[in-house]
Amino acid sequence: MSASADAGSESPTATGAGSDAESRETGPDRDVDNDVVAGLSVLVVGTFGGGGVHQYIDGQVARLPDELSVTTHDMGMPPTDSGFTRPLEGVLLGALAALRFPFRSRPDVTHVHTSHRFSFYRAAVYVLFAKYIWRSAVVVHVHGSSFDEFVTTDSRAVAALQDRVFAAADEVIVLSEYWRDVVARRTDRGKVRVLPNAVDPEEYPDDAAGDDGTPHVVFVSNLVERKGVSELVGAVEAVLERRDGIRVSIAGDGPLADEVERLSAEHDEVSYLGYVSEQRKRELLGEGSIFVLPTYAEGLPIAMLEGMAGGNAVVSTAVGSIPEVIDRDTGLLVDPGDVAGLADALETLATDAERRRAMGANCRTAVEDRYSWDRVIDELVSAYHSYAR
Repeated sequence: MSASADAGSESPTATGAGSDAESRETGPDRDVDNDVVAGLSVLVVGTFGGGGVHQYIDGQVARLPDELSVTTHDMGMPPTDSGFTRPLEGVLLGALAALRFPFRSRPDVTHVHTSHRFSFYRAAVYVLFAKYIWRSAVVVHVHGSSFDEFVTTDSRAVAALQDRVFAAADEVIVLSEYWRDVVARRTDRGKVRVLPNAVDPEEYPDDAAGDDGTPHVVFVSNLVERKGVSELVGAVEAVLERRDGIRVSIAGDGPLADEVERLSAEHDEVSYLGYVSEQRKRELLGEGSIFVLPTYAEGLPIAMLEGMAGGNAVVSTAVGSIPEVIDRDTGLLVDPGDVAGLADALETLATDAERRRAMGANCRTAVEDRYSWDRVIDELVSAYHSYAR
């Protein structure tokens, strides 16, 4: 794969270190028809400021086959040290990135990653330019935890923009059937393709079979309100009041770090690790036996897929795509905000080693079968070819 970044822009890696896209590793050969995709040019447009979307784009670009000519364009949202965005600087760099865009070479396919609100408004510029000026095939790839609320807007102007953007797209990619139903309110359902987020299971040690009987609950995410951090703290306190012999590891950074630090200070069973490297995250998920994510809103959380790849049973909430991924064989789901229900779910798996191990093994298998990069990239490359005919 030939990969290059927009001139003058940098694309931070998932761990927050800056690196130009030209230095990214290319992926191994895939089961695609090389003659079919040879010479096809693809421009991947997105943000490289940290977070799940950036992580997905990095994985996508690194694994596309060498026969494609792949370039990237950063829409401009710089990260802080903790991975959060500086709003004013993001707006300014976003404007500069948009001004540079018309001077790029026209690709065969323009793949635009977007989310809700400002992300969508910004992406609209790229979608409409690529479609009506370049006459490029356009893919709109919808991420984001609150896109369902965004689609049901009362604003006629916003609704009209959504209609225009989706009409310009040759295809809209969403993360699950739930999100297909959401987007179908604004466009022809037939042009909406379900393509889930993905991880490479081989990067995550699978220690589910080696569970020594001591349950190890792991949370890896930003410490923000939407992720249910306060609810997790309350649930862990409730479980530890009733049970001994449970380990809890919490990794991440954010405005609610003080709550987690207090929990760790008051309970020897709880370890607060702060921000961890990619390598340490993978090790931690391999060491765990229960991955917990009591979130209020999600697209399809990559962190959860990573936890599954590590052989963890899952305790999460019934929001977004999660109920399509987690069933009775892979984990337990509760309502968002239900602290008592969350505590009960954690205790249920903590006290049933056989069930916990079986769920962890099933989670690993699910990732290998349905949420691996090998599968997703093959389908994506096939789609690129169909757009550009």
